This record gives sequence, C-alpha cells and structure tokens, in this order.
Amino acid sequence: MEKKKPSRQQVYTLLVQIGRKDGDGLPDGATGAALMIYASGVDEAEAVRETVAILKQADTAPLDVTGYGTLEEREAEGHEIGEEERGLMQRALEENAVIVAQMTPFFDGEEPVFH
Repeated sequence: MEKKKPSRQQVYTLLVQIGRKDGDGLPDGATGAALMIYASGVDEAEAVRETVAILKQADTAPLDVTGYGTLEEREAEGHEIGEEERGLMQRALEENAVIVAQMTPFFDGEEPVFH
C-alpha cells in the first residue's frame, strides 16, 4: 500500500459579500448577501481565488472577501468553533471543496449579522 503524501491543503474561513445579479437566487428585495465559506487551498490567496471563481460560475457577483484564516489561526485568536463547523471544515479539506456554511441576505444596504 502506497503512503499518501501529506496534503499541503488547508481550510480557510472566508466571509464573502455578494451583490445582486440576475439568477443569483437571493430573496426578492435583497440588495446582496454575506456568505460564510470554508474553502481549501495551499494558501489563503488560492482559497480566495477558487472561491471567487466558483461563485462567479454560480451566477453570483462577489464584491469583497475577508479572510479569517485556518482553524488553528482562528483558535489562536480565541474563536469558539463548534463541532458542526469543524465537520464542514473537514469536509472542505477532504473534498478539496468550497462549502457555503451560511448565507445571510441583507436589505437596503444593511450589514449582515451572523449568529
């Protein structure tokens, strides 16, 4: 049995703000949305590039991306990370995927609030 080479991939937590675009699936009256995303990449820049490319393919209009780092970086900053969130991060790593964990639409320019 061959030994698997250790993956250089890590999972990054990203907050992506999207604007409106025809076919984006956002609720009527929404001016945009914020997406909490877990994305794999060899570094955060790659995770951001992949995320933006996938969101554009999905007929959304990404406007801004804020990176919150890896699981380890977030823990070092004191973020509480629950089992469900850890599971989604693990899935993103295993599937080399971009996973939208939460979508919060916003209306009339209000800022989204995550719970």
